[in-house]
Amino acid sequence: MRAKGGYVYIVTNQYRTTLYIGVTSNLYARAYQHKSGDGSEFTKKYQCYDLVYFEFHPNIESAIIREKQLKKWKRAWKDRLISEFNPTWADLFDQVSEYQ
Repeated sequence: MRAKGGYVYIVTNQYRTTLYIGVTSNLYARAYQHKSGDGSEFTKKYQCYDLVYFEFHPNIESAIIREKQLKKWKRAWKDRLISEFNPTWADLFDQVSEYQ
């Protein structure tokens, strides 16, 4: 049996003041859940609906390790990571949906 890959992702609110870091094996489905308000309680409370960052890992275990690492980072480091990947902090949901 072949292991399934995983994604680490970051969603944020309209004003880009709150970040949520998560992990999933299906990025499109999970981003859709957040966008429709069916994501985590945290993302509902803080209205984090915009996907601004993601990275793929060959297996879910390495994605979980990376998620835990990013959650320990300082906010400035997370901001820099997002800005290097997505300079305008645009919502990437439409780009992700094109691959599904």
